[in-house]
Amino acid sequence: MIARNSRHGNLRIALMLGVACAGTSMATPALAQSSEAINPGDIIVTARRTEERLQDVPISMTVYSGDQIQKRNIAVASDLAAFTPSLSVNTRYGPEKSTYSIRGFNQDAATAPTVGVYFADVVGVRAQGGTAGGNTVGAGAFTDLQNVQVLKGPQGTLQGRNTTGGAVMLVPSKPTDLLEASLEGTYGNYDQRRIQAMFNAPLADTFRVRVAIDRNERDGYMKNQSGIGPRDFNDVNYFYGRLSVVADLTPELENYTIVHYSRSDTNGYASHYEFCDRNPASPLAGGSLTRYYTSLAACDQIDRQAARGDGPLDVDVANPNPRMFLRQWQVINTTTWQASDAITVKNIASYGEYREQSQFQLYSDNFLVPDTAVTRFFAGRGGPQPGSPFDYVQLGTQPGYDAAAESTTTEELQVQGRSADGKFNFVVGGYLEFSRPIGWNQQRTGIYGNCAEPGTLDCAGGLPLVPIAPGVTVPGAIISESRTRLAFDNHGVFAQGTYNFTDQLALTLGGRWTFDKIDGYSESNRFVLATIPGLGTLPVSRVCNDVLNHPTVDLLANGGDTSACGTRIVNKSNKPTWLIDVDFKPTPDTLLYAKYARGYRQGTVNFTNPGLETALPEKVEAYEVGAKLTFRGAVPGYFNVAGFWNDFSNQQVFGALIAKEGSGLVGGAAIINAGKSVIRGIEVDTGITPFRGLRLSAGYTYLDTKLKDLVAPTLSADSPFEQIIPRGVIGGPLTYSPKHKLALAGDYSVSLGENVGELTFGAIFTYTAKQMVDGNNQIPGYGLLNLNAGISDVGGTGFDVVAFAQNVTNKHYRTTSGGGFESSGVGDFMYGPPRMYGVRLKYAFGQ
Repeated sequence: MIARNSRHGNLRIALMLGVACAGTSMATPALAQSSEAINPGDIIVTARRTEERLQDVPISMTVYSGDQIQKRNIAVASDLAAFTPSLSVNTRYGPEKSTYSIRGFNQDAATAPTVGVYFADVVGVRAQGGTAGGNTVGAGAFTDLQNVQVLKGPQGTLQGRNTTGGAVMLVPSKPTDLLEASLEGTYGNYDQRRIQAMFNAPLADTFRVRVAIDRNERDGYMKNQSGIGPRDFNDVNYFYGRLSVVADLTPELENYTIVHYSRSDTNGYASHYEFCDRNPASPLAGGSLTRYYTSLAACDQIDRQAARGDGPLDVDVANPNPRMFLRQWQVINTTTWQASDAITVKNIASYGEYREQSQFQLYSDNFLVPDTAVTRFFAGRGGPQPGSPFDYVQLGTQPGYDAAAESTTTEELQVQGRSADGKFNFVVGGYLEFSRPIGWNQQRTGIYGNCAEPGTLDCAGGLPLVPIAPGVTVPGAIISESRTRLAFDNHGVFAQGTYNFTDQLALTLGGRWTFDKIDGYSESNRFVLATIPGLGTLPVSRVCNDVLNHPTVDLLANGGDTSACGTRIVNKSNKPTWLIDVDFKPTPDTLLYAKYARGYRQGTVNFTNPGLETALPEKVEAYEVGAKLTFRGAVPGYFNVAGFWNDFSNQQVFGALIAKEGSGLVGGAAIINAGKSVIRGIEVDTGITPFRGLRLSAGYTYLDTKLKDLVAPTLSADSPFEQIIPRGVIGGPLTYSPKHKLALAGDYSVSLGENVGELTFGAIFTYTAKQMVDGNNQIPGYGLLNLNAGISDVGGTGFDVVAFAQNVTNKHYRTTSGGGFESSGVGDFMYGPPRMYGVRLKYAFGQ
């Protein structure tokens, strides 16, 4: 809670008229449920774990109301980044496994998030599979929200898990004492069909419930031209449900429980091939045999695309049964005790589970052995024949196992209070988080083979030349079996307080000590299969992937006892983080602030890279100055600006690993502590209401990132890898850090008369400048235009009808790349959605 004083009363009208006009950067009022100390007409946020007016919070942040989320069709995590300056997203493994980046702080591979995603003040369920993703909310979780708050910069003092980039906080609509409901249906192109429903009821004076569901289906916009497997990729197919219950146990004691569940089952993502290495080094002259084959096969795939006249949204994928199947559920219980007028005790406990089954071509390939003198030479010595199919990297599902299966339990106790004179406000507490494996994280990946399903070893020979007798080789395949368990402990104690020296001057001090531990265990191994004439495809060897610690294990001889490959790694760290902030309000309409914060992100464990399995924590020294100005009069509005400077050290950087010929590995994605960077920029949010009914707003971020130091670790002589290629160039920018990002929005509404309805129009334009993405590739900048128009409460019936169109100009724009050129000669890109349009009909009563 915060104390009232006279300056707040003068702000109310301006805040209601000015700040509510934000189309992209600020929200229409997100009302507090109940608070005697806060005028519910103001925009209320919980960025500092207490309810405060947005314009009083010294944090650069973007807020969206539930209505704005709906108008922008935000359904999965990646959708949010399209409209938010400073927020970028990596969709390398599909939109529902996307990872956020704020101010240039990125998440790679199996690292911890740089941006924490919170639902009802609880961090997203941890996922620890073989690809980046998870640690967020499930598809559909953006339905029926009170608001979404995007906090920029380190938030480690008060938020549950320490991060360097910021936090995204989803605040669900809380059960109220009103009987109300709504039903909404959407139909759009690509055969989109979506139904959303909400029901709220007070079952007693002290007991309230709310139910929300979201069912969404849409065909994919990436069209598969291979004739194998599904006809499209990047489809949508999810169900989401939520039950919320509030029980007032006593007048001072409230219990709030949320249960939510998400299930998504799609064909996954696919990428479009755009360049390749047409002159790879010949293996007869010392070049890599596998890179020679994959490079020229990628070139053949590009040539087939050109012959068909394929566009950027056409792909050529040979996987017969791709699937991305994600399930996530979570129970959250928040108990709030108003111990006295000055003290509030809050306990937040949660348990959730994340499960993933995924089978897909990592590089969206449909490869055939190229017909060259070199390939004919190897074909004559038992190698694959020109024109025969092979896969590059195909992830499969092993029956009875999940690729990722992790549970997360959290417990947080807070004490919030204020002094009798209202000058001092504080929050103190402790945080416990335990993430534990649910069985094995286990998946089989086919490498260089010709597999119908690598999970069941249903493969035929591909590229590898497998010796089966002296002087006799046959085509084969490598099946890597990732078999891991990872347990995480993330704990902390924290305290933060604000002292108001006067009505104009305040000082905030915050501190936290975080204790992190990763305990990983791996029994990962790999098969070598050989296609033997008259016998079929059989395992001829099975060894440990960790050849450094288990070089002589023969799993075929020991009956498949994978415990012989057992490797355990523990990565521990504990670090303090802190915040110092000075606020000054020279007038009731002006907030000036300056702050310094220490940010921290825990280290990593990744067993896929023998000898390079761990990385140490990274830290950032963050400096920020800002102003929040509210103005009124003939043209009310607001203007918020922040400038920031970050010194980033011990940076966790992605490094592409080039495997030694004959190692049995396809390569790797190591995380190395090799970087130091400077990140600086300016963020602006502004909006005005020129006249009644018209609201205009703008958000802009200038981001200047520079990599200052990049030194890869030295590989040992017995390493299965011969080279590390770190991502980035000294003096160059960080990935997913566009220098400019702009969002412009306008909304106009006019009454059509009593019992007729209200006509609304909206337009949103966003621009994202060029940026570096995976694999040291650069994607060009792009601008997108979204429009909507509708009539609310048509004829006083309670029906709303809205027509919408996204990416109106049908811009084809790249979002990321596969990043496989160094190891495979493949240059592929993922593309964002083309023009999407439709109509939405909603009926509501009781509001």
